Amino acid sequence: MTDQAHPSPIHIIGGGLAGSEAAWQIAEAGHPVILHEMRPVRATEAHHGQDLAELVCSNSFRSDDANGNAVGLLHQEMRTLGSLILSSADAHQVPAGGALAVDRNGFAAAVTAALEAHPRVTIAREEVEGLPPEDWGQTIIATGPLTAPALAQAIRDLTGAESLAFFDAIAPIVHRDSIDMDKAWFQSRYDKVGPGGTGADYINCPMNREQYDAFIQALIGGDKIGFKEWEASTPYFDGCLPIEVMAERGPETLRHGPMKPVGLTNPHDPTVKACAIVQLRQDNALATLYNMVGFQTKLTYSEQVRVFRTIPGLENAEFARLGGLHRNTYLDSPRLLDASLRLKARPSLRFAGQITGCEGYVESAAIGLMAGRFAVAEAEGRILSPLPPTTALGALIGHITGGHIAAEDAGTPRSFQPMNVNFGLFPPLEHAPKGEAGKRLRGPEKSVAKKLAMTDRARADLAGWIGGCASRLAAE
Repeated sequence: MTDQAHPSPIHIIGGGLAGSEAAWQIAEAGHPVILHEMRPVRATEAHHGQDLAELVCSNSFRSDDANGNAVGLLHQEMRTLGSLILSSADAHQVPAGGALAVDRNGFAAAVTAALEAHPRVTIAREEVEGLPPEDWGQTIIATGPLTAPALAQAIRDLTGAESLAFFDAIAPIVHRDSIDMDKAWFQSRYDKVGPGGTGADYINCPMNREQYDAFIQALIGGDKIGFKEWEASTPYFDGCLPIEVMAERGPETLRHGPMKPVGLTNPHDPTVKACAIVQLRQDNALATLYNMVGFQTKLTYSEQVRVFRTIPGLENAEFARLGGLHRNTYLDSPRLLDASLRLKARPSLRFAGQITGCEGYVESAAIGLMAGRFAVAEAEGRILSPLPPTTALGALIGHITGGHIAAEDAGTPRSFQPMNVNFGLFPPLEHAPKGEAGKRLRGPEKSVAKKLAMTDRARADLAGWIGGCASRLAAE
């Protein structure tokens, strides 16, 4: 039986967003945590510093709209459950229209400081080579897509299955004072005012048709980073495609994607409609660095400088960081994990974060949050009730642990792919929302009402779940 007065520490391997969030949830619940982070003892191909929860790609946590966007709803649910990642993001947000974006250095430093200061958290800067020893007891593996080779191989050996893999790309960051504001301008799409924003939070660089067509050809023809032989069959994750891969899918793809010109008016020449617009988002609190939105790339460094300086306003751009490409790995989680994220082959191990097959900063932290809570419940000898699948947290865990699988054809489940949280993972509404006097809604009005009904349902069901958990704890 567990000694409740002197509980054994719960180990966490990996100090990214998921591992940091799991550690916070466990420590705040009164249990000791040992958080193992291999940096700076062993570096990775994507990290630059040694702070916990370092952001290696975008600085955006995406939409903060809790009424009309699934990731915004996930933000709200995590705040309700006392998320360290969301509280740190809120404290270090930078203007980004309707999105929640952060000063990446301030954010990571805040997460690190909070965990270092917590009396029940011990941070061990060391690489865990291979599977943890049995006497560690409960352990959460949150090593993310850049799991060290020895541990990754040990997991494959234990499960008898190859981890799936995909390529992920990162976008360049530009020094603000090198952008020509005689050609560029500040504006959020449709002048939308978001958290900490003014409605003029992005720098916009316009292209006419001739410039756009030349840019597309330069992307397609530019020198790219080559693949090793063993990487040749690895797919891309569709949510983070390199910009040149999008260009190869058709010349109009980018101007209907990250370079769409809608909702923006060039104050330098308001009568002329741009063919395409490149947006840059503030990347740090000082507003000295700007991230090229949607410009993940596998172009070589020299080609990035050459091609991106053809963008109007960026002719003299100085880059604080150029884009890159790294290989991510994730588990076949529906087959390997149970409903509380435990490895079926060894239930003392839980997994959290991107390695489980969720995609995105917020989603990774959310799975860490729940992994921590599952571990606490098990340590206390109780079972944590499943989250309602109508909540963003419940829908995301359902996707990871098999709720997404529907074997309509010959009993064969669909292949498992990384997924951002989205309303497609939620159960449908029992009744379609109606307008005034029971009027049937259509078009955009119907879409807005449907999302509001789904988010209202999620909030009510999460409140019921929290209340039920509290009642069961009181009864025990």
